[in-house]
Amino acid sequence: MSRATDPLDTFLLRVLETLIAERSVSKAAARLNQSQPAISAVLKRLRETFNDPLLVREKGQMIPTARALELVVSARVILEEAARMMAEPTTYVAATSQREFRVGAADFLTATFLGEVVELMRQDAPMTRLSVIPLRGDLDYETALANGELDLVIGNWPNPPPQLHLSILLEDDIVCLMGKHNPLGEDMTQADYLAAAHIVPLPYSNMHRGVVETHLSSMRLARNAVISLPFFSIAPYLLVRSDLVFTTSRHFANYYANFLPLKIVTPPMAFPEMRFYQLWHERTHRSSAHEWLRSVFTKASRKTREANRKGPRQSKV
Repeated sequence: MSRATDPLDTFLLRVLETLIAERSVSKAAARLNQSQPAISAVLKRLRETFNDPLLVREKGQMIPTARALELVVSARVILEEAARMMAEPTTYVAATSQREFRVGAADFLTATFLGEVVELMRQDAPMTRLSVIPLRGDLDYETALANGELDLVIGNWPNPPPQLHLSILLEDDIVCLMGKHNPLGEDMTQADYLAAAHIVPLPYSNMHRGVVETHLSSMRLARNAVISLPFFSIAPYLLVRSDLVFTTSRHFANYYANFLPLKIVTPPMAFPEMRFYQLWHERTHRSSAHEWLRSVFTKASRKTREANRKGPRQSKV
């Protein structure tokens, strides 16, 4: 059968799988880095191929048909087999590899940590590409790891999924970051902390709550959340000329206290350490390429720990 008459290829199957997962042409297009008209055209071709609407509109939503749900199971099997066929040789040679790794992470990863990762990758694998995919509330990262959309996820939830493999990158203190002239200081009481105006990051996973919120909830306490942000990296800039407080990890606080007029204060209550770890699926557990990728993040985390022990260069007062 010629390519011109072959009704299916892996791209079409990938689009099918993504459409069923997202239940939206626009979201599928964004996830696949394609235009909406291009994905609409593929959906039309898939409908003609399978003689089924695949997605139907109901009460303002796109709902997969029974046939679509059957097809997507087979599509995932085929895509997994295709990924195995295209995988690197048993022995991964980083120096000559031209593959791309896709890592899911929120922007709590500071520039210094990612800088270490990139430095190591450029030294050892100059032709390798790295895509950092933002974790968002509607992204099912477990499925993305399982189907190959993501190779690795960096997380810090208190209770990571037990079915995924895990390796600790960093265990860090939780501190309060605030403007240098904020009246709160080391004598801050629990009542002061709870009454203060807080910046709170929006959850980047619908399935997990953050360490700070989880711990406060276990104590039946609630802080005064005044500002909610989708990005961690915006918070330090809002602290400079305000009375706001941002509760975060020490390495994140140290990084921004190095070049902004900020101070780091110990919280009045004992928070558990914040753990940062890498997660991966059984599918890639024994892959030499992915073992190399995980080793890069492990080495970068060691350098981050060393810098963390030194603290910020400027005074905290």
